[in-house]
Amino acid sequence: MKRKLVMIIAAVMIAVLTACGNNTANPSTPSNTTSPAPTNSANAQTDHFGMNHSSSGEVPAGLKEAQNPTFKVGSQAILQPDHMPGMKGATATIVGAYDTTAYAVSYTPTTGGEPVKNHKWVIHEELKNPGAEALKPGAQVTLEADHMPGMKGATGTIDSAEHTTVYMVDYTPTTGGEPVKNHKWVTESELSPAGSQQSTGNGGGHSGH
Repeated sequence: MKRKLVMIIAAVMIAVLTACGNNTANPSTPSNTTSPAPTNSANAQTDHFGMNHSSSGEVPAGLKEAQNPTFKVGSQAILQPDHMPGMKGATATIVGAYDTTAYAVSYTPTTGGEPVKNHKWVIHEELKNPGAEALKPGAQVTLEADHMPGMKGATGTIDSAEHTTVYMVDYTPTTGGEPVKNHKWVTESELSPAGSQQSTGNGGGHSGH
């Protein structure tokens, strides 16, 4: 009788220990499911969320400096576009000013994901073999710009074209965070003189990415 009781107790202890062992293994499952979700690269490319958009400051070969830009290199201006969070209303320092044609383009990233619509801006000199003349909306192009992951080498379509002065700028986002250095590009109509921070109609028209 005692032996049978000992065997029953032993069986119960084994069952309890087995259950405890299973419980210690289970926490790893919820920890995996609660880890941060991967960033949706397609949305990040479309909306520019989470992207610093700083650059080395290098400009494409053949890009001509503006001779008499409205906003001089070294001066400050107020950014009107909201290409990225914290951009609209930020005070920018002009790093470079260039005469060119700026394009809004749609393309599918070479890295995959959803197409990027109406990206502003890619300039004429950032296209592969564009020729001397400005391209018209609807033209198919190969992008040489490397502003965002999956952009360089992608096939794109010109949505709009604007011959203008484009600016490379430094600014600190109004939302805080690290300063953005050598941001490419902002067009002349997307800038307001420093000290005149009111929103303009032009700014609202250049918000899409």
